[in-house]
Amino acid sequence: MTIGTLAKRAGVKRSTVRYYERRGLLPAPARRRSGYREYTEEHVRRLRFIRRAQALGFTLAEIGELMALRVEPEGRAGDVRRRVVRKLEDVEARIRDLEALRAVLLELVGACAGAGSTAACPILEALAEGSEKLIPLETPHQGAGRNPP
Repeated sequence: MTIGTLAKRAGVKRSTVRYYERRGLLPAPARRRSGYREYTEEHVRRLRFIRRAQALGFTLAEIGELMALRVEPEGRAGDVRRRVVRKLEDVEARIRDLEALRAVLLELVGACAGAGSTAACPILEALAEGSEKLIPLETPHQGAGRNPP
């Protein structure tokens, strides 16, 4: 099948197919005599795998690791599970960060009646001069060297 057909069946753009090829997530397709690439059902399956894993929050590097485990004859399900558990822990940490952020935002909204000039706005004051306790400059999740939420 052509790159256009592949892209349509997998729900991605042609440029995405080429990008994944450059990143090594998709194997290079065979070439027709005319020079056109000839994609297979395996390419469709791999692209769908990538999209599903991305929907679960996996990075392309993590997806590459999962794909490698998938095709490795001696691969262990425990290795896959550990990676998913690690992703779950990251998601749970981000949820905690978001819950803390929500609490701060609720406190800021509660402190502001929404009337008067911005010179006396408690939200702007808290952002400019607020305490680190109320509005930390980084969340614990960010401080641990992970990606921000």
